[in-house]
Amino acid sequence: MKTFCGRANPTTGALDWVEESDEYDYHQEIARSCYADMLHDRDRNEKYYQGIRAAVGRVKARGERAVVLDIGTGTGLLSMMAISTGADYCYAVEVFKPMAEAAVRIVEKNGFSDKIKIINKHSTEVTVGPDGDMQTRANILVTELFDTELIGEGALPSYEHAHLNLVQEGCEAVPHRATVYAQLVQSEQLRSWGQLLPIDVEGRKLQPPPAVGRCAGAPSVCDIQLSQVPPREFTPLGPVCTMFSVDFSRPVSSSSKSHSCRFEACDSGQAQVVLSWWDIDMDPEGTIVCSMAPSWTYPEPESHPWRDHWMQSVYFLPAEQRVAEGEELSLTVSHDDYSLWYSVCSGSSDDEDRLCRPCCTCQAHLVWTRPRFGELNDTLRTQSYTHALRSVVKPDSVCLGVSDGSLLPIFAHLLGARKVFSLESSSMSRQVIEQILEANALKGEVQILGMRPDQLTAKDLGEEQVSVLIGEPYFSTSLLPWHSLFFWYCRTALAQLLQPDVCILPQSATLWMAAVEFRDLWRIRAPCGTCEGFDVQPMDEMIQHSLDFRESREAEPHPLWEYPCRALTPPLPVMTFDFRQCVPDQPISSQGSSPLVRRGRCHGVVLWMEYQLTDDITVSMGLTRPVNEQGACEWNRHRKQGVYFLRSPMETSGDGQASVSYSLTFEPSIGDIRMDFSASLS
Repeated sequence: MKTFCGRANPTTGALDWVEESDEYDYHQEIARSCYADMLHDRDRNEKYYQGIRAAVGRVKARGERAVVLDIGTGTGLLSMMAISTGADYCYAVEVFKPMAEAAVRIVEKNGFSDKIKIINKHSTEVTVGPDGDMQTRANILVTELFDTELIGEGALPSYEHAHLNLVQEGCEAVPHRATVYAQLVQSEQLRSWGQLLPIDVEGRKLQPPPAVGRCAGAPSVCDIQLSQVPPREFTPLGPVCTMFSVDFSRPVSSSSKSHSCRFEACDSGQAQVVLSWWDIDMDPEGTIVCSMAPSWTYPEPESHPWRDHWMQSVYFLPAEQRVAEGEELSLTVSHDDYSLWYSVCSGSSDDEDRLCRPCCTCQAHLVWTRPRFGELNDTLRTQSYTHALRSVVKPDSVCLGVSDGSLLPIFAHLLGARKVFSLESSSMSRQVIEQILEANALKGEVQILGMRPDQLTAKDLGEEQVSVLIGEPYFSTSLLPWHSLFFWYCRTALAQLLQPDVCILPQSATLWMAAVEFRDLWRIRAPCGTCEGFDVQPMDEMIQHSLDFRESREAEPHPLWEYPCRALTPPLPVMTFDFRQCVPDQPISSQGSSPLVRRGRCHGVVLWMEYQLTDDITVSMGLTRPVNEQGACEWNRHRKQGVYFLRSPMETSGDGQASVSYSLTFEPSIGDIRMDFSASLS
C-alpha cells in the first residue's frame, strides 16, 4: 500500500509530499540499524555464547529443565545460541513487528522453530499461564537491552517487570551483572562541546551570556568513539572509578538512585568532564567479560574490539571546579530509569540536588548541538570567517546573515558594517542570539528578523538593499553535506532585495569525493552471510526476504573523525555550486572516474563540501589537511560527511589500473543529488 508523507526538505526548505509504502521507514530503520555491526562483533557474540552455555549448564546440573526468556531478541541470535547449547525451550520477545517477522524466518531457516517461540510484544505485555504467551516462568533470562549509556533503552524497567512476572526466583541471567566506570578529567577540547566560550573577533572578546555559563547543559548523553580522542587531549584528575553494579539475576529496581566514589585528585586542574563506560560479566564469577572500555585503557590498544552499537559516554559537569593534587573528591553518578548524570564535590560536602536530572535553562543547549558548540568555539574557523568578512565588509555595508543560530552577523557588526540584519526563523535561536547581544552591550546593533527568506520584504530592511549576504552555511535541519545548499535557495528567494553588485559569502561551494578503505566502519553495512563467533544461515538474506525489501542506495551521514579511514583515490572536486547566481532551473550533472592509487580494500566513497568564502579563503567541512602518502585522513570534527557504501568492496593493488566511477546529478526541483558509484578495473 502506498501513502503520501509530508516531509520538510532540508535543502529547499519546502514541504515535499513523498509517495512511500507504509513499511518504508521500518525497512530503512532495519537496514541502517546496528544489526550488521552486532552480528560482526565477534567479541560480543563469543562472550554471549560462552555465558549462555555456562548458564544452561548450571541449570542442567541442578536437574532442571532449561527454559529461556530472551528479551529484545532482534534477529533471534541469542535464542538460537541458547537452544544450540542445550536449552529445552526459548521464548524470544521482540516488540518491533518487522524485526520479529524477520526473526521468525531466521529461526525457521536454522531449524529451531520447534524450540523457539517469537513473541511480538513488549516484554511488559507478555503473560504467563495456560492461555498466556509463556506456559511457564523461565529459569534463564537472556537480554541485550543495553545502549551506550547502559540503561537508555529501558533496561531497568524491563528487568524489574521480568523478575516480578516472567522469571523464577533465583534465575540465571546472561549477562549476570553490569558495572559502570567513570573518570574525572580536564579537557578544553571536550568542554568546548558543552559550553560557549569567549570568542576573539580581531582583538575584541565576544562573551557568552551568563545564563549559558551557569546552565547545566543538555540532559542527553554525548556518546562517541572515545578511542578516537587521544589521551593528549585530556588530563586525568582521578583514577578510573567503579561507580556501581547491577546484578541482573536478582530483582532489579528502576527507581532513582545515586552512587559515590571517593578518591584523591592525582593532578591539579579544572574538573570539567566525566568519561564513562561499562562492562558486563556473562557469568557470576566474572570470568567472561565484555568491556566497552576505550582502546587507550588496554595494555595493547590494537587488541581493543571495535563496536558501534555500544560506544562510550562523555558527561559535562554542571559547573567547572578547580581541584588541587591530593585533594579529596567525591564523584557521584545518579540515574533515573533511563539516564545517568554526574556531579563532583570536594571533601565531605554533599550536593542535595544530585538526584535532580540536569536540564538546559538557557536554551542554547536546545538550539545548538554539541558539534555545533565545538564549531562555534573553533578558533581557527573563527579566524577564517573574520578574515573573509574583513575583506568584504565596508563602512557603508548593509549585511544580511542567513544561517541558524549564527554569530557571523555579530562579527560583521564588530568589523564595522553600517547595518546588520540576521534572519532567524526559530524563536529559540532568536532568543539565544539576543542573549549574546545583550551580554556584550550590542543590543539593537544587529536586527534579528524572525521570518523565512521568502517572507522578507524591503520594508523589513528599512528599504535598504543588501550589499553583503553572509552565511556559514549552517542549518539545524541539515544531515548530509549538500543539505546546506539551503543557503543557495535562500539567496535565490532574496534576489530582489540584493544590490546588483552584492557580495555573497561564501561565494560558492564545491562537492568533493574520495574513495576510502575504512578500518572498521564497513562492518555496519557488511553482509551478514555468517555471524562472527556463531554458525548460522545467512541473516541478511533472510531479513531482506522476510521484509521483501532492499536497502536504498543512498549516502548516509557519519562523523568520520570517529571512524578512521584511508583514502585510496586522490581527493577530487566533482561538482561546484555558484552562489553568486540563483539556483538554476536545469539539473547539474557530473560524471567521471578517479584512479585507485593506493593498495587496499575500497569500501565506499566519502563526500564533503568545501566553501569558497572569498577568492583566497576556503573552509572545508571534510578534510582538514592534505592526505598523507599512506592515505591517512583527518576529518572536520564539527560536521558529518556523506558516506556511500559500495555494494561489493573491491581489492586494489594501487597501481592505478582500477578506478571508481561516479555519476552525479543535482536536481534543483528537489534539492537532492542523485548518485551512483562503482569500482572496476580500467
